[in-house]
Amino acid sequence: MLLEGPRPGSLPWHTTYAHLKLSHCAVCRVNNSNNRYKIWPNVAGITTMAQELLRQLPSIDKWLSSEPGNALCTEFSHSEVADVMREHLVSLRKNLEKGLKKIPALQSDEYFALLRADLFARRQKSLRGAINATGIIIHTNLGRAPLAREVARGYSNLEFDLESGKRGSRDEHVESLLTQLTGAEGALVVNNCAAAVLVALNTFARAGEILISRGELVEIGGSFRLPDVINRSGGHMIEVGTTNKTALHDYADASGEATRVLLSVHPSNYRIVGFTAKPSLRELAKLSNKKKIVLIEDLGSGKLIDFKSSFLASEPTVAHSVAQGADLVTFSGDKILGGPQAGIIVGKAELIDAIKRNPMSRAMRIDKLSLAALNATLRLYMPPNDPLKRIPVLRMISEDKVSVRQRATNVLKKLKKHSTIECSLDDDVSYAGGGSLPMNEIPTTVIRLQVKGLTPNDFAKRLRETEPPVIGRIANDKFVLDFRTVLPRDVTDLIASIEDAIQ
Repeated sequence: MLLEGPRPGSLPWHTTYAHLKLSHCAVCRVNNSNNRYKIWPNVAGITTMAQELLRQLPSIDKWLSSEPGNALCTEFSHSEVADVMREHLVSLRKNLEKGLKKIPALQSDEYFALLRADLFARRQKSLRGAINATGIIIHTNLGRAPLAREVARGYSNLEFDLESGKRGSRDEHVESLLTQLTGAEGALVVNNCAAAVLVALNTFARAGEILISRGELVEIGGSFRLPDVINRSGGHMIEVGTTNKTALHDYADASGEATRVLLSVHPSNYRIVGFTAKPSLRELAKLSNKKKIVLIEDLGSGKLIDFKSSFLASEPTVAHSVAQGADLVTFSGDKILGGPQAGIIVGKAELIDAIKRNPMSRAMRIDKLSLAALNATLRLYMPPNDPLKRIPVLRMISEDKVSVRQRATNVLKKLKKHSTIECSLDDDVSYAGGGSLPMNEIPTTVIRLQVKGLTPNDFAKRLRETEPPVIGRIANDKFVLDFRTVLPRDVTDLIASIEDAIQ
């Protein structure tokens, strides 16, 4: 009874109903190549014939105990097979009620193959590695920054002091690295940057006032808005200035006895251009010291080192914000820093200690896998490492265009061997993305493809179904592969996925 077919984990994109010689008909999904199963027009109620056919459908238990059911249960779990059979019966009942004239042969080899294909499809991993050929370096939908290495296998001294043999703190694994890299007195890591802002505000402005410029009330990823985060902190938001211009006296005039925090948001993922003005961070620091309120800067992108000749030259480093007098600086771990998702807070030791004592910090703390990945990433910033070469995000941002073009040229030579592909090299631009530097264009080299018999959307869909999936972009009715974001280690897999998709 068993048919030859793909083994677990090997189901390719092209194992569709068509390749199993099954129907393209979404209604009955069985062989109707000679119109054996016609669809009746919809009529009011269920016909006598439909009622009779419905009674002929087997129960789940009977179908499971049949020869096909037993065969499937030797390869898949009982519950998996039962779920798929149940879905098929539900679909058949609906189609019979709509006028399906005949029940497909549920015990046939053909239908067995259909069930087996569905079972393999359900087992396919939901979270999979992918090749990013979009040109967006810090791509939010693709997990933002790719990690530099695998981490956290087995047990670890996550909260164990190896010297004393007693309980330790998970914060110590990254705090010393962060203070060395930023010049801050202390550091704390939570699960993302929104959480970092929330816990900091909750610690120092609960039931107090928070001053913020109207031009900095931004919306962050996933439709979360900064005013909503501020309100959840328990503080009362006081808007100052206007959308495009905010002066130092706007903050001074709005501050009072209930003011606890001055929050400044760096525009790393948005720009207001034209007739604009805002005080410098140093000026805000002097005012906050005078008023005895806490100055928090949400820096966002997390740039740790200077890029003297790169496209990030205008973005301030965390160390610069600390030196300018910010009491606390919050930023992300998975943007320009190049690590895992994390919300990092650096600043004055007494303020960091106060945040650590806040019970909210426990609820928002970073998990061990992310902490291990962050620790590994931060160590790549330390000499003698060259972070521009060792950290994927920084390498992609700073890589010379000649190197990018060479990688694209090597792939182009492979693709030109296929008669069904028309492709060419072209100059284009990439972007940092992921909430960082939205207007900074980075020169790149792309391959523009056309596949005979396929539209760009069809080809894009096929590439998403390969292993590994390839994500590119469509422009001017062509599919585009941007090689600034294709990692060197992914080139071989990229070629294999393209060849799989054109078969």
